[in-house]
Amino acid sequence: QVQLVESGGGSVQAGGSLRLSCAASLSTSRKYCLAWFRQAPGKERRAVASIDIDGGTIYKYSVKGRFTISRDNAKSTLSLQMDNLKPEDTGMYYCAADDGGIGYCFGALDLWDDSDFGYWGQGTQVTVSS
Repeated sequence: QVQLVESGGGSVQAGGSLRLSCAASLSTSRKYCLAWFRQAPGKERRAVASIDIDGGTIYKYSVKGRFTISRDNAKSTLSLQMDNLKPEDTGMYYCAADDGGIGYCFGALDLWDDSDFGYWGQGTQVTVSS
């Protein structure tokens, strides 16, 4: 049974940092594209970063250079280091895994929606104040 559990959210002032973690219980017989999504208040959930099985990463333009996604396949963990946080980064952050296959992330990150990922965590809140 696939299970994703996020941790590490909180409240910080603009310019601060947070590190999100996701403990992933995934099938060992499949390989997964992993991603972090963000849902800002009143908006749809959208991807901010993804990482494939070999460590290839893609970032939403607005977080590039500030966020770093990483994964440890041996420990089945996904992380998101967020630096120089801005108020517009506020939202609920979710880790997500696709349905499992060869482990590469396909398509345009900005166009992904919930249907592109089969497994989701419960979310962790990040609040950035100005």
